[in-house]
Amino acid sequence: MPILLPINKTMEHHKLNVTKTAHYYTLGTPGPDVRQLWIVCHGYAQLASDFLQNFQLLNNEKTLVVAPEALNHFYKKGFSGDVGATWMTRHLREDEIADNASYLESILNRFKPELPSDVRIILLGFSQGTATICRWILRYHPNFHDLILWCGMPPEDLDYQAHKDYLSDKNLYLLYGSTDPFLTNQHFEQLREIETTGGVDFEESTFEGGHEIPGPALTALIKKLN
Repeated sequence: MPILLPINKTMEHHKLNVTKTAHYYTLGTPGPDVRQLWIVCHGYAQLASDFLQNFQLLNNEKTLVVAPEALNHFYKKGFSGDVGATWMTRHLREDEIADNASYLESILNRFKPELPSDVRIILLGFSQGTATICRWILRYHPNFHDLILWCGMPPEDLDYQAHKDYLSDKNLYLLYGSTDPFLTNQHFEQLREIETTGGVDFEESTFEGGHEIPGPALTALIKKLN
C-alpha cells in the first residue's frame, strides 16, 4: 500500500529583483550649454511621449527636458486599443514606490555628468506624477532647485517634518486649474495640514482650466523661474 505524504498547503510570498527596461523621452540635447534640466512625470493613463508635447515651449538649446514613462502599462479600455501607463496602484505599493524612486534617481544620474555643475534642476509632476516625484526626492534627497506639483497634491503619508532642512532651500510650487474636477476641499485641507505639521510651504497659483497643462500657464511659470 503506497505511503501518502502530507501536502503542504501553505502559500508563501517571495520577492525577486529583476532587470526591467524603462523608457523615457527627451526634448533638447545634453551638453555644456544647457542651463536648465527639467524632469517631468506624467499622470495616470498617460504616455511620456504624449505628455512631453506639453513642454515644446522649452525646446531650445539651453534646456533639456526628460520625461520618464511609468513602468506599468495597460489598455485604457477593454483588451486592446490605446495604452496608458501608471506609476503604481495600491497592490504591493511599497515595492512600486521603491522601484519608482530608484528609477527616477537613475534618470537624474544618467544626465548629470553631461551637464554643467551649476545647471538648474527643475522637477515637475502632473496629477499622479506629483506623488511619485515627492516620494522619490524624500527617499533619495537628490540635489534640485524647484519642485512643481501640477494638478496634484503632495502625498499625505510622508513625514515632511523629518525632511524640512532638506527642503528649506528649495522652491516649492503648486499649480492647479480653477475647474479641476479631481481636486476637492479635502485635498486642500490635507495640504494645509502638511504645511503646518511639516514646516513646508508651497507657493500656490491657479489658472483658468481643468486637469491640464495650458500653454499660457506654463509660459507664466517659465517666466517666474527665469
